[in-house]
Amino acid sequence: MSSNPIPSPPVTDPQLQRWQRFRDNRNAALASPHGWLTLTSFHWLPEQPSSLEGLPGLWWTDGVSAFVTVTAQDGLSMVADSDDGAAPPAVVGTVSAVVAPDDSLLWVQFGGDDGRQVAVELAVRGGRYAIRTRDDASPVYTGFSGVPVFDYRPELAVTAHYEPYPEPRDVPISTANPLVDAVHRSVGEVAFTLPGSETEYRLQAEEEKLGALVITFHDASNGESTDEWRKLATARPRPDGSVVLDFNRTINYPSAFTDFGTCPAPVPGNALPVPVEAGERKPR
Repeated sequence: MSSNPIPSPPVTDPQLQRWQRFRDNRNAALASPHGWLTLTSFHWLPEQPSSLEGLPGLWWTDGVSAFVTVTAQDGLSMVADSDDGAAPPAVVGTVSAVVAPDDSLLWVQFGGDDGRQVAVELAVRGGRYAIRTRDDASPVYTGFSGVPVFDYRPELAVTAHYEPYPEPRDVPISTANPLVDAVHRSVGEVAFTLPGSETEYRLQAEEEKLGALVITFHDASNGESTDEWRKLATARPRPDGSVVLDFNRTINYPSAFTDFGTCPAPVPGNALPVPVEAGERKPR
């Protein structure tokens, strides 16, 4: 990269310090090689061996596996599971891979002086195989200096009450790609009020590891100062059902940075009629 994320200024307030560490870690994660900022293309795999724009070789799928056929001159190699300094194995002839539904893997790579500039991600979305290129020469990546954010607002770290459903509910949703649908597994709702208002808002949540919650939502700032939707992760709710929604930690999905994301949209009704000007701004 040609630049590094902007370091945070020194602060003294412990709550603000924790938030700025969160921001530094977030920017560092986005700045990782072959991360979300490097996405440069999206292709559905065809049923017959075919060339794809910007990619060497022939690519296809039989619906169960994905295949690529290349020659030694194409310069393809496998993406190694670990970076131990050893040269990754070259690809000559035909190789295949299988990915589980809604999963993905960094499969092969090519380009650059070391043959690792462009990684090809294999994914299954909406029941179909697709590949995306992750190019470390992408100007979105090389020009990255940190996500623009709103100033920290301590009053927007609000206490909510989590109400789990008796059983998770699978809700059909759209995504950032109009050709890809998805399912949101709602495990319950968080109920809360915002500063200066007595109106109770309720948003559906998904569950992550160790009982943490993720909330994907619209608000009235979308399309103006923020992207079309954003998400907020919380800690595991306390035994009494209380959980802190720190909107200062609201982040963008990858689709805010690239046109090649397949990020999940909010479930119908996960929309706040007021602007939440906290957390990450629209990056482009």
